[in-house]
Amino acid sequence: MPIMKKLYQHHSLPQIAQPLRWSKIIFAIVFVAINAYAVSGNAVRIKEIASVQGVRTNQLTGYGIVVGLDGTGDQTTQMPYTTQSLTNYLNQMGVTLAPGTTNPQLKNVASVLVTAQMPAFGQPGQQMDVNVSSIGNAKSLKGGTLITTPLKGVDGEIYALAQGNLVVSGAGASGGGSKVQINHLSAGRIPDGAQIERAIPSPLQLGDSISLGLSTTDFQMAKRVADAINRKLGDGLARAMDGRTVKVAAPVDANDRVGFLAEIEEVTLDASIPSAKVIINARTGSIVLNQAVTLSPCAVAHGNLSISISTTPSVSQPNALSNGQTVVTEKTNIQIRNEPGGLIQIPAAAQLQDVVRALNALGATPQDMLAILQAIKAAGALNAELEVI
Repeated sequence: MPIMKKLYQHHSLPQIAQPLRWSKIIFAIVFVAINAYAVSGNAVRIKEIASVQGVRTNQLTGYGIVVGLDGTGDQTTQMPYTTQSLTNYLNQMGVTLAPGTTNPQLKNVASVLVTAQMPAFGQPGQQMDVNVSSIGNAKSLKGGTLITTPLKGVDGEIYALAQGNLVVSGAGASGGGSKVQINHLSAGRIPDGAQIERAIPSPLQLGDSISLGLSTTDFQMAKRVADAINRKLGDGLARAMDGRTVKVAAPVDANDRVGFLAEIEEVTLDASIPSAKVIINARTGSIVLNQAVTLSPCAVAHGNLSISISTTPSVSQPNALSNGQTVVTEKTNIQIRNEPGGLIQIPAAAQLQDVVRALNALGATPQDMLAILQAIKAAGALNAELEVI
């Protein structure tokens, strides 16, 4: 028995210790993975918060004509420039209208504005999408075709030509005085509807340095971007010029500069907490708060004031044989109701969920919340920038 007990102890202890050892290893791996995920979740790449200055899109616009509409074009009696444009186009094609044809009645033609964004480094022969919008009183552009339209830049030069069939994501029908419409029918899009004819020079290869422009003005972020580039690619390469610009020394060779920029875009750094801001859209009543918004203790009294006006017709008839006239008058009733509102104390809120909970306790509508937030800001209890758009 002692021998068996000794053998049991000798062989069983390693079997018990091995699962414990593997459990510790698995726990360590999971712990490291969680920490790595937490770190990577707060990290951002430079390409997500900054862009190279000079690498930008360019807006192009042009005036064109859409043909082939099913009787939903411009009313030429009210839009004479549509007829004039079509007449000029026909003259360019060698077609001359008969004498006396000064105002042809066209129902399948519409005047439009064509807009496009020419991408950076766009080269001749490449395609890009265009947007087409009616500038007259056309009812619908569905089924129309845009004839060749030159697209110009702000310098007046032609950089692309647009043409093609419109894609209108809408539908409508009318009859008997009733009308049903889904989405917008007076605007459409032509995928790959424009061809670039001229390239726009880029300043990317000029000079011995490049400038990175941050998406928002933040001195702390500008310094952190410069420090991250210096740690990754070498000391002294990057300098923060202001709260939005970081200047980086770059290779002169074009191929080396492109590779250098590719490395810069993949440099990661920890995301900083943005400045506290509350965005208010007065037209829609939308309110957006970021994570840095906090509240100081304050008290708010809120009540609703409603005014209702009702009109009731009243008929006044004269007595018989009095030679009077029957008169219809209106009796107006105006009621003003002021609902009482108690004084509600709002505690200090250091986190976003506490701010939301405190504001919801007021029980106000989004439209009323606009005025309440402005009043709290004026009282100095809202620790955030208030921006009304």
